Amino acid sequence: MMKNETLLNIANEFGNPVYVYDAHKIEAQYKRLSSAFNKVKNVKINYAVKALSNISILKFMNKLGAGLDTVSIQEVKLGIVAGFKPEDIIYTPNGVSLHEIEEVAKLGAQINIDNLVILEQFGNAHPDVPVCIRINPHVMAGGNTNISVGHIDSKFGISIHQTPHILRIVKNTGMRINGIHMHTGSDILDIEVFLYASEILFETAKQFKDLDFIDFGSGFKVPYKRGDIETDIEEFGEKLTTRFKTFCKNYGKELTLAFEPGKFLVSEAGYFLTKVNAVKQTTSTVFAQVDSGFNHLIRPMLYGSQHEIINISNEDGKERFYSVVGYICETDTFANNRRIKEIKEGDILAFKNAGAYCFTMASNYNSRYRPAEVLWYNDKAHLIRKQETFDDLLANQQIIEFNTLSKANK
Repeated sequence: MMKNETLLNIANEFGNPVYVYDAHKIEAQYKRLSSAFNKVKNVKINYAVKALSNISILKFMNKLGAGLDTVSIQEVKLGIVAGFKPEDIIYTPNGVSLHEIEEVAKLGAQINIDNLVILEQFGNAHPDVPVCIRINPHVMAGGNTNISVGHIDSKFGISIHQTPHILRIVKNTGMRINGIHMHTGSDILDIEVFLYASEILFETAKQFKDLDFIDFGSGFKVPYKRGDIETDIEEFGEKLTTRFKTFCKNYGKELTLAFEPGKFLVSEAGYFLTKVNAVKQTTSTVFAQVDSGFNHLIRPMLYGSQHEIINISNEDGKERFYSVVGYICETDTFANNRRIKEIKEGDILAFKNAGAYCFTMASNYNSRYRPAEVLWYNDKAHLIRKQETFDDLLANQQIIEFNTLSKANK
């Protein structure tokens, strides 16, 4: 965990608001997951780019030995720029055109398809390109319906009940299926539920005779507040390892066991630092108003997510109750009635667990600038993205001179 003094120094050096990522925590999480499956001969950890896509973070993941899990052709290209070999990138889109999938195939990434129609079209056009299939096991392993994607009404994956359709398409097109994949969603609370979903995946995998890997997705829960529960990775690793090794023995081939963690690797490594603009007392609430909003950190408003907020400018202060709100001209609440060390104007508040799905979901709403990003590595702060400027807001806009147009029309 980074020291408050270090975070304050970063806020002073780079301004605020600012995102800070602890590279050492990312590495520790990567090693923890690797260690949990160290008894499996072939393990591949594909970092989910959508969680945090800064190019320096991707290069660091490459340094650790990870592959990449991508959901768009742009993420694939970012991975290649970051130094990843195309064969170390899996591409799992949803709702994209056949054209985009074909363009990614040209780049050499592993294709993962979750639509029967697209599977047949791609198989007919490119039977020699190996394809992974994303299965929907109809199991909800996550606790939040907004981030659980394995349920029966999900738009993701091909239903396990449609396996006969898959097999018919494979036979008719002569295409090769080299992987089977599932992702049930985030915040897995119950290991047994995930293992149950894994059994469904194993049963499906038996029907494909030329697999190279099975991808179990991810969704491991991380603690968001004091006393919060998290996925027991060590217990999960032990139980799934036993089952996976048995499957490989019966399958007659050593397959690769793949995961695609995003939040697990980067969430706890992230801090979001904001400055208190004002403290506002109303008849019932004390508001701490900060120089940010859901344009920078949308998770609390979008998902109801809770991020622990600490006043790093007043470590020893007395706790009071505050509602922390932003400067966006809408309801813009980070926390309601939260116990935080006494806050005054100018204090720096740190939001924890700000590494995953935070900056990547930021916007320019209200014409506000997106913040800087800093990587803490080897006891030094490295700027990995500059804060935007007014010129950035105008960069892609084409300005019409209406006076000139009016004269031309006369």
